[in-house]
Amino acid sequence: MSLPPTAFIHPLGHNRNEIAALFQAAGDRILVHLTTAAQQSPLPPVDELPAIALPELPADTATLLETIDQALKTAMNPAHPGYLGHMDPLPTTASILGDLVVAALNNNMLSVEMSPFFSRLEPLLMQEIARLFGLGDRAGGLLVSGGSLANLQALAVARNGKLGCAQAGLAGATKPPVLFVSEAAHTSVKKAAMLLGLGTEGAIAIPTNRNSQMAIAALKDAIAHAEAQGQQPFALVATAGTTVTGNIDPLVELGAIARQHDLWFHVDAAYGGALMFSEVHRDRLRGIEQADSVTFNPQKWLYVTKTCASVLFRDMGHLQRHFQVAAPYMNTEDDWTNLGEISVQGTRHADVLKLWLSLQHLGRQGYRDLIAASDTLTRAFVAAIQARPFLELASQPEMNLVCFRGCPDWLPADQWDGWNRDLQQYLLREAHAFLSLPRYRGHNWLKVVLLNPYTTEEDVERIFSAIDQFAK
Repeated sequence: MSLPPTAFIHPLGHNRNEIAALFQAAGDRILVHLTTAAQQSPLPPVDELPAIALPELPADTATLLETIDQALKTAMNPAHPGYLGHMDPLPTTASILGDLVVAALNNNMLSVEMSPFFSRLEPLLMQEIARLFGLGDRAGGLLVSGGSLANLQALAVARNGKLGCAQAGLAGATKPPVLFVSEAAHTSVKKAAMLLGLGTEGAIAIPTNRNSQMAIAALKDAIAHAEAQGQQPFALVATAGTTVTGNIDPLVELGAIARQHDLWFHVDAAYGGALMFSEVHRDRLRGIEQADSVTFNPQKWLYVTKTCASVLFRDMGHLQRHFQVAAPYMNTEDDWTNLGEISVQGTRHADVLKLWLSLQHLGRQGYRDLIAASDTLTRAFVAAIQARPFLELASQPEMNLVCFRGCPDWLPADQWDGWNRDLQQYLLREAHAFLSLPRYRGHNWLKVVLLNPYTTEEDVERIFSAIDQFAK
């Protein structure tokens, strides 16, 4: 065969030395990149891409390493202390190691037989995390590849359970089913509604108040209107950490409304769920314990490498009753479920190892400290905004995400969007700080997510010095 000597790792170790040299060369490059991340751009330009032509003959090691070098040079750089634009953290060391181990083992989370250790570890860890959220002794969850799939899985179970349509589908429904969600919620909820046969209009958007939280009165009116129009409400989706402003819907009140109208109560806490790891800050999520299901993404504020998202259920029995499809080609275990039978995904990466290693390595105290440090930095950032009359907040921050914009009174208001767009580019160029530029309430805003544990108050001061210079 014309395979290169390092194409696979020989199970008897015949090419151990060659593999070790390749791993060493690649590992050295990765380590150099990560240990010099602060000296690179937080968002480098992609000047060129490799010529895409499927090679006829094997490439040599030098070619592989050149491709790795190019990827490292031009990739998004969340390890940079000035990378502040999105909910993308630098990863824990333990999660990098976990991903390497899992990639080497290449197990399949479809069944216990195909991932005997990981398929047992995942439900145990998910049960413990669900209890942390106050969901009770019958609670548990699944790891999935992203928050969008978590929301889809939760709402599929909600639809099937509330409407009894797991087998026959929606064709026999006498009333069009609808759910309610904040206008500031993640777009994945509308996608889920579309995929579940409701259409995007089946996710009824509820207006928000000035603090970007779902308005209770508007929700009550929307429920009454839907019922009057002959629609069938079945779910209410709250958000704990909106993507643009980081605000939290009034969970206590929304949970009560869900119970009153017999609605499935789902909380998208993909980002904000990490607050449950802090006794000081977890009260901001008071009411989440009422949820029937919760989306929570450790790949965000728990710093686990992508992908690592989860969907938690108050009663895991709902998955067996309203979602499970047996896989007759897989062996079964008396005490363990084939996770692919109760998940949207069949074949799936074993994300549980890197999550468990990160939790072990940092401990709850470590995560408490990280959340506290983010809170301190957020307070400093907000104070700097409030000290400048030409800047305004989109809402009052409730976690380590701050959305603001410039409103320079020396320019006409119709030029403010352009001013903020130019400021974003100026900060990237002059202060080596990347802030994202979301469109919100019809205007351009600047958003920072203060995640990086190596971002300091001096970094914040440098950003605002640059903002002042730009304003001049």
